[in-house]
Amino acid sequence: MIGEWWQKQSERDRRVLAIGAAVVAVLLAWAFVWYPLARARAQLESRVEQERADLAWMRQTGGELQELRAKGARGKVDRQGKSLFALADVTARGAGLATALKRVEPTGPRSVRASFEAANFDALIGWVDVLARDYAVQTTDFSADRVEAIGTVNARVVLEEP
Repeated sequence: MIGEWWQKQSERDRRVLAIGAAVVAVLLAWAFVWYPLARARAQLESRVEQERADLAWMRQTGGELQELRAKGARGKVDRQGKSLFALADVTARGAGLATALKRVEPTGPRSVRASFEAANFDALIGWVDVLARDYAVQTTDFSADRVEAIGTVNARVVLEEP
């Protein structure tokens, strides 16, 4: 059927149709193959460049972090001979948790458990942060239960020295 129709066309029309078909084929190939691939490649190149920049930043920051950790380990505040038990008690009171601190008890040779009732959550987290940052004391267990007053918790914190 198409062959008949093709044969009925003049030589000039067949040439125009063949050129038109070739142009349409090239445009379709460009639109559905080349352009999407080129766009995906450009996006991937951009992503790789961003990832390389992120990696360079991480390497630089990692070095700075190691330096800060090394400085931090050397620059800890002197405990003035206080045990972890005494340090937990004194620093909790200094953080404004004196009324909330109910008990500090040893749980091992290098660890203590502190119990708080109706403690201000922000002050409690600040206290844990000070112990970690200034005294290299790690929090190995932390549990808190919300109480009715806003921003207040009952908490149990297990602290351990390295």
